[in-house]
Amino acid sequence: MSLQIGQAAPQFTLWSHDKQQVSLAGQRGKNVVLLFFPLAFTGVCTKELCSVRDTMNIYDGLNATVFGISVDSIHVLNKFRTEQNLNFTLLSDFNKTTSTAYGSIYENFFNDMKGVSKRSAFVIDGEGVVRYAEVLENALEVPNFDAIKECLKSL
Repeated sequence: MSLQIGQAAPQFTLWSHDKQQVSLAGQRGKNVVLLFFPLAFTGVCTKELCSVRDTMNIYDGLNATVFGISVDSIHVLNKFRTEQNLNFTLLSDFNKTTSTAYGSIYENFFNDMKGVSKRSAFVIDGEGVVRYAEVLENALEVPNFDAIKECLKSL
């Protein structure tokens, strides 16, 4: 199942790297960028999230809250965030419910790993509607950040 632009975004409540519960409903009125990524401490994931870190002023200027989501535990995400000096919240989808709801889960990843988040990007407007959706099958690719920023500019 894949989410379509114009659909209501699936609701979720997840634990953050700093042991806080974060819900999509709690973001009402804000533009939200959800970045699902396979695994912390891997090359492409680190490069992707650090590029977001380095351009956070753009997202702030577009009134967007960015969340990185993976199936890693909150402890792993906290260490990853600290080591990479990330300036946005990381959320643990350890039970894989949110990745599944967003159509962003690998049944089989490499080395027989099952249930790892696909690299994906979603923009959700302040009303909770999906305005951008990109789910990548190839974990070595990164989302189209120019398209994400253009989407945010239009909101």
